[in-house]
Amino acid sequence: MDSFALLLIVFSALMHALWNLLVKQSRDKTIFIWWMFVCSWSLMSLFMLGSGNGFPELSFRSLSLAASAAACFVLYHWFTGVAYREGDLSITYPLAQTAVLYVPLWGVLLLGESLSPVGVAGILLIIAGAYCIQLRRLSADEILRPFSQLGNRSVQAALLAGFVYSIGAIIDKTGVDNYSAYHFTYVLVFFMLGFMSLNLLRPRYRGRILEEWRQSRKLVLWSGPVMLASFLSFRFGLQLSPVSYAVPVRQVSLLIGVLIGLLFLGESCGRIRLASSGLILAGVVLVWLG
Repeated sequence: MDSFALLLIVFSALMHALWNLLVKQSRDKTIFIWWMFVCSWSLMSLFMLGSGNGFPELSFRSLSLAASAAACFVLYHWFTGVAYREGDLSITYPLAQTAVLYVPLWGVLLLGESLSPVGVAGILLIIAGAYCIQLRRLSADEILRPFSQLGNRSVQAALLAGFVYSIGAIIDKTGVDNYSAYHFTYVLVFFMLGFMSLNLLRPRYRGRILEEWRQSRKLVLWSGPVMLASFLSFRFGLQLSPVSYAVPVRQVSLLIGVLIGLLFLGESCGRIRLASSGLILAGVVLVWLG
């Protein structure tokens, strides 16, 4: 994997962990995320106006790819929300990470990507680390427990989240390979914001949008640029590397999240989280070498 692409994706993972930390500090998380997208899209628009550069011609294909990827990513957030709200985190979280299992498969079958044996070993280590990081103990029963409840609605939502994200990642890769990464991200964020705005038109959100702005505007103004940095750096990295490597490597955000919890939030690390983080780190190194 190209070193510069690796650096971009690791930076994206850092920014991803940071904006998720900011989301955790918000009051009304659905509304807060919408405000983050408003802030990010506005910043991109201001930059394009200030730079004076025209918008490259946007083909129907690129527009369709951006809309399709946006729909997948919005559905991913919705499914994970259902899974985490209704199920045990130690069961649903590992299953929501199954995208890293599908993406290399789609990359090889649909995009014709080739993976080295060392790279494959790295992906497998990352998958193992991402799967185990929220387990309560390392035992055969605990590792298989998420799959023993496939009839549970939260488990089904978690599995759908991983699958839908993997489809979105392949569409995303196709989009940045055929269009400017910056402008594709701009259109992608526009569609994601649009889909989320449709959701907020429901009566249950009436009055909550302005209230969240009043309560959390400083957090919004911080998190918008952080999320934008995560989005852009990932897609520039994605343009330079196979998606089969890029998506698993971005799981380093889990390792960063553990470090943030340990160093700044006073959380205990635990042997399982420490061992899982070590697997992810070792996997990233192998992907880089591969």
